[in-house]
Amino acid sequence: MIRPWRSLVAILWLALVPMLAQAAVRATLDRSTAHLGETVTLNLHSDTAPISAPDLSVLNQDFQVLGQSSGTTRSFVNGKSTVDYSYGVALRPLHEGTLQIPPLTIGNEQTQPLTLEVTAPSAADADVHGPVFVEARFDPQHPYVGQQVALSVKLYYTTNLANASLSDPAIDGADVNRLGNDTDYQAQRNGRTYNVIERRYAVVPQKAGALTMAPIVFQGDLLDPNDPNSFLGMGSPVQAQSNALTLQVQAAPASWGPSAWLPARQLTLGLDGLPDAGMPVRVGQPFNLTLRIDAIGLSFEALPDLTLPTLDGATAYPDKPVTGNRVDGGWIIGHREHRFAIVPGRAGSLTLPAITVKWWNVVTDQPETATIPAHTIQVLPAIGATASTGAPAPAASAPAATVGTGRPQAPHAIDSGTGRPTRSPWMWTALVLGVLWLFTLVALLLRRGRSPRPVKSVRTGPDAPVTPKDRREAFLRAARSGDTGTQAHALLVWAQGERPGLRHLEAVAAALDSQEQRAMIATLERARYGGAAAGPSPAALEAAFVHGFAWREAGTGGPADEPLPPLYPFKLR
Repeated sequence: MIRPWRSLVAILWLALVPMLAQAAVRATLDRSTAHLGETVTLNLHSDTAPISAPDLSVLNQDFQVLGQSSGTTRSFVNGKSTVDYSYGVALRPLHEGTLQIPPLTIGNEQTQPLTLEVTAPSAADADVHGPVFVEARFDPQHPYVGQQVALSVKLYYTTNLANASLSDPAIDGADVNRLGNDTDYQAQRNGRTYNVIERRYAVVPQKAGALTMAPIVFQGDLLDPNDPNSFLGMGSPVQAQSNALTLQVQAAPASWGPSAWLPARQLTLGLDGLPDAGMPVRVGQPFNLTLRIDAIGLSFEALPDLTLPTLDGATAYPDKPVTGNRVDGGWIIGHREHRFAIVPGRAGSLTLPAITVKWWNVVTDQPETATIPAHTIQVLPAIGATASTGAPAPAASAPAATVGTGRPQAPHAIDSGTGRPTRSPWMWTALVLGVLWLFTLVALLLRRGRSPRPVKSVRTGPDAPVTPKDRREAFLRAARSGDTGTQAHALLVWAQGERPGLRHLEAVAAALDSQEQRAMIATLERARYGGAAAGPSPAALEAAFVHGFAWREAGTGGPADEPLPPLYPFKLR
């Protein structure tokens, strides 16, 4: 009965593999408007899988397909490797108007539809005569301060060129950055076919008012194929320049308020890492959250740092942010990502408050708010811990309490003379078992011929009482050995001699008032369980505890008074 099920699972898996391997594909145009006769590029992008050749027959009604190409770009930013698989299609519009690029089917995915505005050549274009000319255009022409403007510079030519150079734009009061590589295509103007080299820039105005860009100047030599001197590089000098352009920059609306000014074409917030409903979260068990913000038309430097609000009942440990920009068409897409390790400190409901970012939509010219709604996570008690969330300990006269397994457990007895809890028999039993385990560990180390000196065992019995000094000296010898397991056990045995109720080093750390000692225990625990390269140095470990434990006073409301001590998390990589 097993083999048929295995065969069925294998068949289903083989059927699903192509679907899982096919990544979602994004479609963009290199521009949103074009003159009739110009060439536009349809770009397809995927983050995880190469893109197969799509069926382009749905474009034949409005476009002429001139060519297709594919490529792969790999980058490594802020320690994170990314790959971009691209597929480009050169298209020439066949008529004016609002042309639709319908969804393209690629494997099991479909791209989103796109729109291209195609206009007739302008009067200035019709008057253009000659083998070389330059055009420049801002999109949009009336931006806000801080809004990205797409600057397109196009060089039109009909014959071969040599020694060609094109000046860079200079705009006083704006940051100008070149985007990507030049694009080559062909266009028709005034009945002539031109080769076109297009260069794109991102312009970000820094002040309101009129900002003027000087003409873009081209200089080079025209090579006449019928002139033999052209083969020797002796062409005819030629110079052309674009028209001067002016940006009318608007200030942020007066009603915007104190929020950071974020003018963007699109802005999205995301939250990853929320625990699934079927995966319980327990006290002291860390889980990771990732906050991310992406904006079209804003670089990551302009995006705000994302922080988690203060969590009631948990501690958030931030990691180093991941940032970067990418270019899609003529627009910058800024990305900022912040990661947090969340460690619940008590059982019950843990609420992650809502996170909002106010931004200005430059497409609709309206304010908008991106929101991550509040989430509530149910936190269970730690395994083996009581479900109490901080109730006071029962008095000596209280009845026996039920803990964990449901069996009655006797309360601590109180010494009438000192008023301090007496050591119950089970504490001594745990201590004896620990000592016996230490004997076994020492015997194994001696058998294997290991060089570090074993911790001196603590003998029990009426003829050899265990003193705090013995435990202290045993720990100091263990600290010098460099063995993290021996160090941790000796430190716990010493602490239990002074505080018998402490069952593990996390409880010891929670009961300490010294930040240095707590940090040293956290380093020791990371070396034992977290895969750290090395534990604390013997000298640092010995120095931290050479003068004994700095115990927290009872009733101070610190971690020692909580039903379960907080965890010092480590990163899993």
